Amino acid sequence: MKRKRVWVTLSVIIVMGSGALIYLQSRSSFDQEKTDPFVVAEIGTVVEKALAVGNIEPENEIEIKSKISGVVSKIFAQPGDYVRAGEPLIEVRPDPTPLELAEAKRNLERTQIEKNSIEIDLERMRVLRERNLASQQEYDQLYQRYQDVDVRLQINRERLDLLESGRISIGDTVIESIIRSPIDGYILEKMVDVGEPVVPLTSYQAGTALMSIAGMDRLLFKGTVDEIDVGKLEEGMRAEIKIGAMPNVRVQGEVSRISLKAKTRDNATVFPVEIIITDANGVVLRAGYSANADIIIERADNAVTIPERVVIMRDGKTFVEVPGADPSTREEKEVELGLSDAITVAVSDGLNEGDRVLERPVRSLTIR
Repeated sequence: MKRKRVWVTLSVIIVMGSGALIYLQSRSSFDQEKTDPFVVAEIGTVVEKALAVGNIEPENEIEIKSKISGVVSKIFAQPGDYVRAGEPLIEVRPDPTPLELAEAKRNLERTQIEKNSIEIDLERMRVLRERNLASQQEYDQLYQRYQDVDVRLQINRERLDLLESGRISIGDTVIESIIRSPIDGYILEKMVDVGEPVVPLTSYQAGTALMSIAGMDRLLFKGTVDEIDVGKLEEGMRAEIKIGAMPNVRVQGEVSRISLKAKTRDNATVFPVEIIITDANGVVLRAGYSANADIIIERADNAVTIPERVVIMRDGKTFVEVPGADPSTREEKEVELGLSDAITVAVSDGLNEGDRVLERPVRSLTIR
């Protein structure tokens, strides 16, 4: 019985010892295969960009206004229509007040009476001049008064015609109440409807805006760029424009203007920029689209690149950590960096394609 117990005990010890030996061997093998996280230096492209935020707008947009007062009586074109220069847009029917109409008629009558009186005086002066009872100077002065009143009579007659019919002719120039398009282009917006009053454009008032029209063959991106980036920009730089309404479309452009004066927007200092759209990529762009533009400042092609997060900066030098001779160790290696886009950085010296660069250890915060 004793011998049987001894054999059982020895068997248990042998089994446990074998299991422990297998566990230690597997753990040692796992520790040898375990390595720190790393990235591989690759050949790639790094682009430094400046972000501009703005909208798509036509290069030349015109507001249509009237030179006469009245009421909108007819609209010939609607937003989205293409019109050519000289085609009618809006008809403004004169709508004078009773006082304006009465004054215009009385001024015309008074001027006509004045002209008739001067005509009588002029005929009397002509008779006196023939008898040498009046000087040539007196005759000339009276004749000048006659010409002046004749001009005033014509002006008052034209003013009355304009108030009553909305159309007059002055030589070869026709002034009418129909407002015509000054350029070829598309109607972008209509600001008035039939029956609305119209204030004329004069030297002392802006007048009522009736329509806006623009040629859509030449579009611009107008936006702002942060003051940190504006010093790096130059006219002629290429830009890639992303339209908010079409996230998969990329429009190409070229910087055409950089403002010399900053603006303050949302407590930030920004500079207005304009970018001419050179290639719309086959899409129809509309005025007012919100957009972002990536202005390409510098580009490095076929460069050895690594993520910027693995770079260590110390004492004005840059380092990365690479595996040591013993795989379980790390060692620092000095490198020279090139262009960076804040995510990826080009390495000009110190690394080759395919080199392993260890990730920086993750530090944990201890809350006490």
